[in-house]
Amino acid sequence: MDDGAVRDDTTPEHLDTGAAPEDDTARGGPAEQPRSRTIWTGRLAVAALVLAALNLRPAVTSLGPVLEEARAALGMNATVAGLLTSVPAVCFALVGSAAPRLARRHGPDGVVLAGMAAVAAGLALRPFVANTPVFLTLSGLALAGIAVANVLLPVVVKQRFPDRVGMMTGLYSMALNLGASTAAAVTVPLAGAFGGDWRAGLAAWAVLAAVALPPWLALVRDGRGPVERQAGRSAGGDAAAEAGARVRVARNPTAWALAVYFGLQATSAYVIMGWLPQMFRDSGLSAETAGLLFALTSVLGVPLSFVLAAVAGRLRDQRGIAVLLGVFGLAGYAGLWAAPAAAPWLWAVLLGVANCSFPLALTMIAMRGRDGATVIRLSAFAQSAGYLLSIPGPILVGALYQHTGGWRAPLVFVVFLMLPQIAAGYVAGRDRQI
Repeated sequence: MDDGAVRDDTTPEHLDTGAAPEDDTARGGPAEQPRSRTIWTGRLAVAALVLAALNLRPAVTSLGPVLEEARAALGMNATVAGLLTSVPAVCFALVGSAAPRLARRHGPDGVVLAGMAAVAAGLALRPFVANTPVFLTLSGLALAGIAVANVLLPVVVKQRFPDRVGMMTGLYSMALNLGASTAAAVTVPLAGAFGGDWRAGLAAWAVLAAVALPPWLALVRDGRGPVERQAGRSAGGDAAAEAGARVRVARNPTAWALAVYFGLQATSAYVIMGWLPQMFRDSGLSAETAGLLFALTSVLGVPLSFVLAAVAGRLRDQRGIAVLLGVFGLAGYAGLWAAPAAAPWLWAVLLGVANCSFPLALTMIAMRGRDGATVIRLSAFAQSAGYLLSIPGPILVGALYQHTGGWRAPLVFVVFLMLPQIAAGYVAGRDRQI
């Protein structure tokens, strides 16, 4: 389809998502809604987006600080505890792939609402079970809710804020980083406030997930009429059209570049989250200093995610940003390899900047899709394939560390992975649309 091609308002891109056309008035549809209602809906969508993003990581980052206590209470062995680091990526990959089908049937807003309900239920119940299998099952429930939201939030941005994709992606990326770092820092103090009960420290994050439910419920109710109208237009031929479009996404070189870029930046992020404090401690720094250095890499992502995504969203071509972030990563890892204790704050800053590849990947997913339906399929494909690709990396880093007794070999491996990440970012960042 040409960029300037005229689309009929019954094209599959609206039928797939269950969303109303972006501008009914321009297409001869119903009269424009009153301005006050439009403003209210826009503000509601912003609040819903931010609250959902705040809940995309606490299920993961809140567990680490109290994992020792949870293992003791549940009788969890070290092997199972180690598998917990891979469970999020597996859930994100497998469950996220179902998001397009769910969104086509229920609409993106309704699926995100159900996802937030699953997060709230999983986080509220998992601390109070008595055995490891049920704990893992409830953790999986929360992660499944996060997985569908991961895929569909870029779609919500594309549909509701088509002229502000970069800025809104930056806003929810900033909220995501804020939720992740806050959960990591506050879970232990929360447990202390309840007499040192780790269960209360974990369960408290269910409250944040519950707070996200009302605005999404309001969005679903607000959009129910248009969704039903669009769904009513669906015919048997639409399923075939959607299936064909899905095949084209999977065969598109830009889609594969996005998947590889997403997977390799996730690998780097998981290595940093899982191993960076240990790298600093093994270099002779204290546990307190190592914790502060790790916190710096996380906190940097809060403002930088917003700024970077907003800037990237204004550009038609993001290749330069992808390459620059990769160079920051190479410099940070090279510094850790050469002299980790010589300038640890500099290495932490460089890696914190490199971690902003995540909001860049989300921005590129939203911008490479020509319409909301394509963004759904592209987001599901890139994130599902990307998270599957990210699973072996942190495990191999740990194996190399255990086998060699040091960090030089693991860091050479991570530096090697940065090179295809830069190449994939260069391809994905080109001014192309699917």
